[in-house]
Amino acid sequence: MSRTPKPTTPAVDATPTSAGDGKGIALFVIASCQLMVVLDITIVNIALPHIQSALDFSTTSLSWVVNAYTLTFGGLLLLGGRAGDILGRRRVFVFGVLLFGAASLLCGLAQSEWQLLAARALQGVGGAIASPTALSLITTTFDEGPERNRAFGVFAAVSAGGGAIGLVAGGMLVQWLDWRWIFFVNVPIALLIAFLTPRHVRESRRHPGHFDLLGALTSTLGMVALVYGFIRAAQEGWRDPYTIASFCVAVVLLSVFILIERRSRQPITPLHMFADRNRAGTYVIMLCLAAAIFGMFFFLTLFVQRVLGFSPLSTGLAFLPVSAVVAVGAGITSNLLPRYGPKPFMVTGSIFTAVGLSWLTLTDVHSTYLGSIFGPLLIFGFGMGLMFVSLTIMALSNVEQRESGAASGLLNAMQQVGGSLGLSILVTVFGTVSRNEAETQVPAFLAEAGPLEKARFGETGQLPPPWADQVLTSGVSAGFVTAAVFAVLGAVVALLVIKVRPSDIERLKGGGAMMPGG
Repeated sequence: MSRTPKPTTPAVDATPTSAGDGKGIALFVIASCQLMVVLDITIVNIALPHIQSALDFSTTSLSWVVNAYTLTFGGLLLLGGRAGDILGRRRVFVFGVLLFGAASLLCGLAQSEWQLLAARALQGVGGAIASPTALSLITTTFDEGPERNRAFGVFAAVSAGGGAIGLVAGGMLVQWLDWRWIFFVNVPIALLIAFLTPRHVRESRRHPGHFDLLGALTSTLGMVALVYGFIRAAQEGWRDPYTIASFCVAVVLLSVFILIERRSRQPITPLHMFADRNRAGTYVIMLCLAAAIFGMFFFLTLFVQRVLGFSPLSTGLAFLPVSAVVAVGAGITSNLLPRYGPKPFMVTGSIFTAVGLSWLTLTDVHSTYLGSIFGPLLIFGFGMGLMFVSLTIMALSNVEQRESGAASGLLNAMQQVGGSLGLSILVTVFGTVSRNEAETQVPAFLAEAGPLEKARFGETGQLPPPWADQVLTSGVSAGFVTAAVFAVLGAVVALLVIKVRPSDIERLKGGGAMMPGG
């Protein structure tokens, strides 16, 4: 399954193809791609209730709209970066952008569940190809020193602000146009990027190497099977044959993946990265944090629109405080981290995140935004801000320069995979609690209904209006409980596993640690 390109000397563009250096336009192109990929996650969250109504998703299957994208994105992220090194970063970048744009068009045109989910998975493939090569193109296009540092700063700002932009843009598009436009908007952006890139972005020198396709496929398919098992359990129960079969397939595929990576000369996932306890602990903390983040946004979006009656635009604005306090927390961490090291911020950030999620478990059908949601969002966001910078620094500590890309890429992959896996677990809890709540809320209704009415009730999943909000709220509250457990687990790992040496803090004081732009 591996393929080695012929070790010929490829043609390399030493300068942009247009007159002048065109670096301003090059940075605009690279940043636009990153913005398109980053905001796609939050922009879709705002539209979830409308997608559910339009294409008749159940609440549990609705999570696949998020997972289909993040699983392929996270599973193929490292392969996308490797492809850029072997085939040329500019060439691969343009292909990834065009694939992302084409998949976005298919998402907007989808008329059924399977069509949307297939297009979302393809969109994730495009993102996995475009995103890592976008970051790598900065090193190809900009000279080392202040120029490259400014470019990384712009890239980091776009990565951090993309989520907030997606919240507002998603709300406006859904409310003023239609949910399909959250996907259609990517098409002209992708075409513009593909048009400008060959004219203003240098091609990189190609490096011989292997494509670990078998490793990428087994890891991605194994995670898909694992996630499907959890979501199937939420719908049909743990004894369902398909649920059991999914978990068995996941175990087999992920075991094969580990064997492949241990024997591969150029593995897609360098397993030796996990030998360092600090880095391994950082990856586990990122898994836990991503699970909490994805779950919070997924369930809270449904709650504020379905129960509180918020419009899509109001929902987007309601989430903006999270982005603001994330920036505050990240700024505090960046200033104080050289003095205290990353561990205190990992532990404190996890605790803040857990407190915010625990507060959200108190929401009920009588909750209000200011009384029950605004405060937890501030605490949750501040905790995330404390953690993101420290996690990135720790993931790259004591890593050789030639492996810094693999280390940061693996951290990003952990974020996507952890989010998908965590969301599937939270959805399983949501489905189980919602089903139990429905059985307690409507016993009289079901007792008086005939067999045909009972069958129809089970097929449609539509509860009588007086009980619908209560059932949804109970499931959402249980989901927040599970998300809080993930955050507590992250705090425990940070406290017991992470060990920062005094020399590491001295290196931070001396500016030896380097934080990537995305």
